[in-house]
Amino acid sequence: MDEAYDVIVLGTGLTECILSGIMSVNGKKVLHMDRNPYYGGESSSITPLEELYKRFGIGDGPPESMGRGRDWNVDLIPKFLMANGQLVKMLLYTEVTRYLDFKVVEGSFVYKAGKIYKVPSTETEALASNLMGMFEKRRFRKFLVFVANFDENDSKTLEGVDPHTTTMREVYRRFDLGQDVIDFTGHALALYRTDDYLDQPCLETINRIKLYSESLARYGKSPYLYPLYGLGELPQGFARLSAIYGGTYMLNKPVDEIVMEDGKVIGVKSEGEMARCKQLICDPSYVPDRVRPAGKVVRVICILSHPIRGTSDANSCQIIIPQNQVGRKSDIYVCLISSAHNVAAQGKYIAIASTTVETDSPENEVQPALELLEPIDQKFVAISDIYEPTEDGTESQVFCSRSYDATTHFETTCDDIKDIYRRMSGAPFDFESMKRRQNDVFGEDEQ
Repeated sequence: MDEAYDVIVLGTGLTECILSGIMSVNGKKVLHMDRNPYYGGESSSITPLEELYKRFGIGDGPPESMGRGRDWNVDLIPKFLMANGQLVKMLLYTEVTRYLDFKVVEGSFVYKAGKIYKVPSTETEALASNLMGMFEKRRFRKFLVFVANFDENDSKTLEGVDPHTTTMREVYRRFDLGQDVIDFTGHALALYRTDDYLDQPCLETINRIKLYSESLARYGKSPYLYPLYGLGELPQGFARLSAIYGGTYMLNKPVDEIVMEDGKVIGVKSEGEMARCKQLICDPSYVPDRVRPAGKVVRVICILSHPIRGTSDANSCQIIIPQNQVGRKSDIYVCLISSAHNVAAQGKYIAIASTTVETDSPENEVQPALELLEPIDQKFVAISDIYEPTEDGTESQVFCSRSYDATTHFETTCDDIKDIYRRMSGAPFDFESMKRRQNDVFGEDEQ
């Protein structure tokens, strides 16, 4: 360990592993350390099931009805991948896809007045949906056609809308869409957590709805993908990429001190040794003095013996409860996965309800979601602080990632990765920078 590196990475969360993979592919000498004996940090999958019970301090461990403990891989942070989103692009460019298998999530649903409905996102589905009356369907269909044809560089497609000044509220008004339709468009298609977007320029929202539609078009059932054996496979895939390009990995390695000189990072001390570096990437837990709290997320992991009512017995799905439906500021999300994804024993389902905390009783805040899941065999409640860095790292060369938010996809995580890359390299992020060079197989089988 007593040597010099270009970059030291602390923590093996997904953000850290993707960045260490990119840095290694770009020829940087990388040392990657984690104080835990396992990969994934906050974004790991816990196995066997006994470990999850122990982690949450629950009784004598799982009952026999839960099946074999090693059949379980339970994510601590529930998220899906948008089929046409940035993380899938990163997986394809780096060829990390060769280490992973994915399944399409079977459905995307939205909550309205105590019931759940399939999210209509194509013109055909819009016309068949029970969410809207006949006239509303026609107006919504017109809106979807407008979004599909929208091209900010082609004035003929704009229909008088200025992408940079017209607000989304005005666009909805122009198509005369009612409140329920606005709710599911903004929250279940554009995937906003709050209604702040309504008074922002409409371009971002239109692009988000396009991303949803394009992701859906790739596989048909829903716009989401999920890796077999759980999300913990993702950081491991990128860690493997870094290792192929000469990255050094050390798990179970305590970090005693981040060594600074004249306000700049120069290395990391661990167990009496020091590794030197020019730049440092880490998650918030390694630099408590360089982050500030930015809210909390409550996540309730529920083990079920049945699919969720109203989802046509889907093995996997997402349900979004828009904030207006339950008198909140932020949406509530439910992710469901099952034995079909090699994350649970046969016939068992894992549903994770999550939301941004707004009151002093976080578990009560996800109650509308928990009611959809009844009966629940076992609940595990986690309340996590969200941290964000207090500085951009350009002075200290310490680049800290943000905590994982309450969204059920990885788009915000990818934005953070691109932003850290830009600050570290001084150049905008380019997916081309992630491409493996031809014939870079380093002992891997030729493809």
